[in-house]
Amino acid sequence: MPIGNVFEKINSEYYQLTAAEKKVADYAVLHRRRTQYMSISELAEEAGVAEATVSRFCRRLGYKGYNAFKLAVANSTASREERSPLSGEVLPGDSIGDLCQKLCSASREALQQTLDLIRPEQVRMAADLLAGAGKVLCMGQGGSMLLAHEAAHLFSTALPNYYAVGDTHLQAMAICQMAPGDAVLYFSYSGSTRELAENLRLVRQRRGRSVLITRFPKSPGGVYADVVLQCGSTEGPIQGGSVAARVAQLFLLDVLFSEVCRRDLEGCLRRRAEVAEVISNLHL
Repeated sequence: MPIGNVFEKINSEYYQLTAAEKKVADYAVLHRRRTQYMSISELAEEAGVAEATVSRFCRRLGYKGYNAFKLAVANSTASREERSPLSGEVLPGDSIGDLCQKLCSASREALQQTLDLIRPEQVRMAADLLAGAGKVLCMGQGGSMLLAHEAAHLFSTALPNYYAVGDTHLQAMAICQMAPGDAVLYFSYSGSTRELAENLRLVRQRRGRSVLITRFPKSPGGVYADVVLQCGSTEGPIQGGSVAARVAQLFLLDVLFSEVCRRDLEGCLRRRAEVAEVISNLHL
């Protein structure tokens, strides 16, 4: 990875770039802050080029891939104080009260962004898909797997056919044994991990169905998903795994759970009461 400011690197290499690569360079320089939050498909669309052009541009600058380029943009754009991996623009000199206010504001903003992005028809389609599935596998990679476990736990309070599958190898094994009509509920903020794209490709190959919750609907994973639900939150490369981003996805999960349960409200309420009684007996 090249050392130094990425924009200085762009300037020095500019006249060696192709015409299409110059479009990417021009956009990144003019929209520095926005670029660090964009997926490769979004940058390609905004610059008016193909995704392959963006990849070549990144490699020409000496980066292994788009994510490495985005991290360099984030580091080059941020000032010393802003280069904190903390969410909500938290700064070293903030009081605890300021810190709490900023983090609360970040979560509120993520929720509002998600609310604004919700498309009722997409929610209905996702709920129909899950309600009609034989078995639903909840998946994610890294921190997103925590959300998958939460989804399986929440749905299991009302429905018996939801399972979290954590390990990457176990995910591939479970997908290979899916029956037609089974479904996957996938969580991925970026929508661009190799495992996600490969798993959703296998799901389609097995004639299963899939719902993807992500920030970037035009990401590589979004191409293979039957339904994509878009969450809000602005998470840069150096704020990976922010709580605000997870709050946004958990909100979508709650919306989806409620919509699925509305299809058999009486049955879901009865099963939730039964589950609550069993769990209460486990407490001292």
